[in-house]
Amino acid sequence: MASVIGRRVLRVEDDRFLTGAGTYVEALELPNALHLTFVRSPYPHARVLGIDASAALELPNTQVFTAADIDIGVFPPPPMPMIDKRMARPFVAGDVVRFAGEIVAVVATEDRTAGADAAELVMVDYDPLPATPDPRRALAGEVELFPEHGTNVCMREGPDELDESLFDGCEVVVSGTVVSQRLAPVPMEVRSTAGFVGDDDRLTMYLTTQTPHQDRAGLARFLRLEPGEIRVVAPDVGGGFGAKTLCVEDVLVAWMARKTGRPVRFTETRSENLAGMVHARDAILEVTIGGSKDGAIEAYRLQIIQNVGAYAGIGAFLPHLTGLMASGVYAIPKIEVQAHAVVTNTTPVGPFRGAGRPEAAQAIERAVDLLAGEIGVDPAEVRRRNFIQPGVFPFKTASGATYDSGNYEGALDLALAAADYDGLRERQRRRRADGSPRQLGIGLSTYVEITNGFPEGEFGDVEITPEGGAILRTGSFSHGQGHETTFAMIVAHKLGLPVEAVRVVKGDTDTVARGTGTYGSKSTQIGGAAAALAAEEVVETGRRLAADYLEISVDDIVLDLEAGRFHGVGAPAQGLSWADLAARLETEGRLDELHVEHDFQPSSPTFPFGAHVAVVEVDTETGDVELMRLVAVDDAGTLINPVIAHGQVHGGVATGVSQALYEEIVYDEDANLMTANLVNYAFPSAAELPSFDVVEMETPTPINALGAKGIGESGTIGATPAVQNAVVDALAPFGVRHVDMPANGERVWRALQDANSGSDPTV
Repeated sequence: MASVIGRRVLRVEDDRFLTGAGTYVEALELPNALHLTFVRSPYPHARVLGIDASAALELPNTQVFTAADIDIGVFPPPPMPMIDKRMARPFVAGDVVRFAGEIVAVVATEDRTAGADAAELVMVDYDPLPATPDPRRALAGEVELFPEHGTNVCMREGPDELDESLFDGCEVVVSGTVVSQRLAPVPMEVRSTAGFVGDDDRLTMYLTTQTPHQDRAGLARFLRLEPGEIRVVAPDVGGGFGAKTLCVEDVLVAWMARKTGRPVRFTETRSENLAGMVHARDAILEVTIGGSKDGAIEAYRLQIIQNVGAYAGIGAFLPHLTGLMASGVYAIPKIEVQAHAVVTNTTPVGPFRGAGRPEAAQAIERAVDLLAGEIGVDPAEVRRRNFIQPGVFPFKTASGATYDSGNYEGALDLALAAADYDGLRERQRRRRADGSPRQLGIGLSTYVEITNGFPEGEFGDVEITPEGGAILRTGSFSHGQGHETTFAMIVAHKLGLPVEAVRVVKGDTDTVARGTGTYGSKSTQIGGAAAALAAEEVVETGRRLAADYLEISVDDIVLDLEAGRFHGVGAPAQGLSWADLAARLETEGRLDELHVEHDFQPSSPTFPFGAHVAVVEVDTETGDVELMRLVAVDDAGTLINPVIAHGQVHGGVATGVSQALYEEIVYDEDANLMTANLVNYAFPSAAELPSFDVVEMETPTPINALGAKGIGESGTIGATPAVQNAVVDALAPFGVRHVDMPANGERVWRALQDANSGSDPTV
């Protein structure tokens, strides 16, 4: 068959999702299962003086477990040298709770309703302590979460003292503050876990996760078991966005299954999800940019205060990624980054669609617009004058990243042309001249991000079936990305088979030998690459075997990809299809020779990039903001399937727009969560968003043979600063220089009032 790479193939997995035939943890039949209910602290910071479970234990078939009963240590920070390992999270809080929603007891009952009733009867004696959600106050040590350590700082990078000469020689220096507000991942499917110990004493766990094999390793470590004693199955997962990896609730379900000898399950409520699942972003970004009056950027300083929540987890690593990507797409000769990650009395922060990279783009893209506004040069032109040029890759930035490939000016040109940038500016000029209360704002963002930043490898296993089809077993895991289609296309392309003849197997540690999982937009560039290499090895073995059967030199055997058939060079009449070859090998008991495993390890990350143009209308009388249009150019190298790539861009852009205009997790000054349900957490639907204009661009990477980079998070990274810049642009004639996100009606209205009163809204 003809090559399918680059073709618009509809997703094969969608049929089961659209018809309700998906398999999710909550829907699994698990007879005789205990249901866990977690007693969670209503206080953001308090000593636990005692727990009285006697009333709950009087209920039939009820068990209650506290910290004293749980013998699995603590949930540690990731093994990264810059993170303070002393600020680890207990599975169940014993002496102190550090955020509202922290687990203080575990109730096991025969059904979920009884569990809710029993949890209400567990009486906890708290002694409230001072609390703060504010990372600045935490950095100053006003409230100490771990007084025995004498600091709230769990990670720091960069110089102790700032370089006073950094901006020497700059004709223009501009500063500002960008607050990347706290978000909730809000997957459609909340966290759900189930587990049981089988007759063979092996523990089987069903998890809503992105990383089955890594979770098996984590469970083995916590439970002091060998990985082979545990099976992890990830069925269909209703969204993860980076946030669904092994969590304390998963481990407690596993521990309880072994402790009680019963199947055990847990599914959280939406309020539990908003309070207990990791939150995202929550960084204060102080930017200072200096350059010439004609717009050449000469120096940039980024100071990061990252709120990691109550315990040092992945959130403490996010500032490292933000600092690494500080340069953006610009050839800035001098960059200084200083980062502090601090614990506060809030839900722990973790990875979420972009994980540290959106913050970098938000900072540099606002800084560039501040510089453009200061010198009176069009923001598109300032960007153009500072781009890293296509001919210099690989390019190492002053912030330490080595970019693989890029064409940043090309992306901007495509975006500006698709948006009719000159026409938009003319419409804006007329609106301003007419004094219309609904002003037009045009915002730009040119960005680069890092995918598979560590970098990590992936496993692929290709096997020819007796019928002449193929099975791909992949250590990557799809929770919405469309692997069952994309990876099947890659294998079909290499083998010369129809896409429907390739079956993709994933998510079960008993059927897939090993794997990394899916996060950091790495799936195709490592999982797809591993599948391609395994398929190529199968082809080479097939050539050798076909040569033997056809009695032709292997050097003269080719695989006709159009027909999926081996034959001699120049002699297509005599040949063997995959089905023919498989049938002969099956008869001889040799079919396993067409079964190849491959582990692909890339040499470095890849760096997708792009340019976004956002157009908003702002009602200057009410503050109302409406996104009218968003043009997105997102270059992820070779596109295996444009349909899936476009879907990822649409989802990413929606997330990015949502941060710019709608979403925010809010705590009061005493660290009480104010947005614990979807009534008061502003989460837009499709009705609030326009149709996005997606423009294709492909700049292949040399890091893998496919030429593919990541695509899942790019739209998120590019969209947010473009929309924020557009809102500020609409308000520029009124003296507004900055609006914090989410740039909603209230914030816009207040910015206008502040500008009218003469105060400076940039700080």
